[in-house]
Amino acid sequence: MRMKRWLYGIGVLVIVAIVAVAAFLIFAPAVVENSMNKVVAVPLKITPEARALHAQLQVADMHADSLLWERDLLSRSTRGQVDLPRLVDGNVALQVFSSVTKTPKGQNYDANSADSDNITPLTIADLQPIRTWTSLLQRSLWHATKLDRFAAASGGQLRVIHTSADLDALLADRAKGSKVTGGMLSIEGLQDLEGKLDNLDVLHAAGFRMAGMAHFFDNDVAGSMHGEQKGGLTPLGRQVVARMERIGMIVDIAHSSHETIAEILKMATRPVVASHGGVQATCKVNRNLTDDEIRGVAATGGVVGIGYWDAAVCGTSPVQVAAAIAHVRDVGGIDHVGLGSDFDGAVTTGFDTGKLAAVTQALIDRGLSREDIAKVMGGTVLRVIRAGIVPR
Repeated sequence: MRMKRWLYGIGVLVIVAIVAVAAFLIFAPAVVENSMNKVVAVPLKITPEARALHAQLQVADMHADSLLWERDLLSRSTRGQVDLPRLVDGNVALQVFSSVTKTPKGQNYDANSADSDNITPLTIADLQPIRTWTSLLQRSLWHATKLDRFAAASGGQLRVIHTSADLDALLADRAKGSKVTGGMLSIEGLQDLEGKLDNLDVLHAAGFRMAGMAHFFDNDVAGSMHGEQKGGLTPLGRQVVARMERIGMIVDIAHSSHETIAEILKMATRPVVASHGGVQATCKVNRNLTDDEIRGVAATGGVVGIGYWDAAVCGTSPVQVAAAIAHVRDVGGIDHVGLGSDFDGAVTTGFDTGKLAAVTQALIDRGLSREDIAKVMGGTVLRVIRAGIVPR
């Protein structure tokens, strides 16, 4: 009798454990994302004039972290800030999707160690392939697979952009009225190289066409603005920049330390981007660009992407986004500023990608011409990407 009761008790415990694990796997990813990717709506002004102009634009955004999360990007969601239906609502021609492979515990803008990682538990909770649990390279390759699968299941509405010809075909079809959106892969911090230059070619073969040197910590490629040492490019990093320029991967200075930025701008022979962030003149936060850095990016022929969250523009209103854009125009020129939302990047925004016409409105209200608005909302980014992904 005691043995039966003992076995019964063990069985109950096993069932409870299984239910608990199942509940964790089902609900934890949504709970985590809901706590990190928030839209706290702000009042939005969108006049018929702005809506009509926005519908004629080729909108391009240089940074969203949507592939990190366990969410079907083909379905409209109440979570996060980006999915295909909302990209269509926002008239987005090209969305750059970044691969985040590692973030430090206690993440902050001032100083972070590389000795911890928040992403490993997320890969396990999301039931990603076991190879991604221990390999940063495999995490990026999994993100590439996810985007390819979304595109394959989209009925042609989402296309992965690998070449300038892909981009030209996308824009031509959109000009004919097709509601199609392009997705291009980027990397947030080249710690996913795992110290090997050859892995850059592996990532390029998987479809990655843009990469930032560092994320929230120093790595074996470059110093981060948020790292402990905040140094410059390492010997490997200098090889990486040169190799990226040869094979057609755009160099992104977002999150890089000031020393790294200076070294990249000095050695760059192709356009450099700052994919997402702000400028210190309108928002004095350490990760934002100085006026000299804006001029440096412009001198390469590149583009500064302005984000929509508080630490980028000191607010979440389209009016504040437009103020930062206007400053880059004044310092670097209208041909060197664009959009870099950081949507789904553990940020709180005042609107999601479906409401991008509000940014067009804010640019109208600042007095920008239709031609200049077309450049800011996507024309410049598309020009730089088209040229930058062509191998030498």
